[in-house]
Amino acid sequence: MAPGMLDPRFSDPAAAPSGWEEVETVLATAGTYWLTTVRADGRPHVTPLIAVWYDARLYFTTGGGEQKARNLAANPRVALTTGSNALKEGLDVVAEGAAVPVTEPALLELLSGAWVAKYGEEWRFEVRDGAFWHEGGGAAGVYEVAPAKLIAFRKGGTYAQTTWRLE
Repeated sequence: MAPGMLDPRFSDPAAAPSGWEEVETVLATAGTYWLTTVRADGRPHVTPLIAVWYDARLYFTTGGGEQKARNLAANPRVALTTGSNALKEGLDVVAEGAAVPVTEPALLELLSGAWVAKYGEEWRFEVRDGAFWHEGGGAAGVYEVAPAKLIAFRKGGTYAQTTWRLE
């Protein structure tokens, strides 16, 4: 991956851009992400969820009746945010892009295994009818976000904002 661009407006003069490997590590290992979608009336909707980083894409699930599913049906543009809630340490990452439904059985099977590997047996899904099925929980649609833009915010020491445009 090409190096990200350091934004001097929001970075310490001595800062260096964050590295792609570190950003990928944050995206791959985070336990919780915050998904921002847009309601039909234009208001934002933010909710915490779990997700999987695979092949430079983020994947998440939602039930068909949930607010985020209704929002995505009308407007697929999202932001997924993760990182540390500590003020003076860590790296926060924002991934912006379009959430696209995933229905291909082979990819869903692979992702089902990725959920178990990351979050444990509690998150084992059966792949059926182009969706994830959870024991006692019904169907959940799976969405893929191939980030068009990633922003990494380094905190503590030399603050830095690094941006990748991946479109």
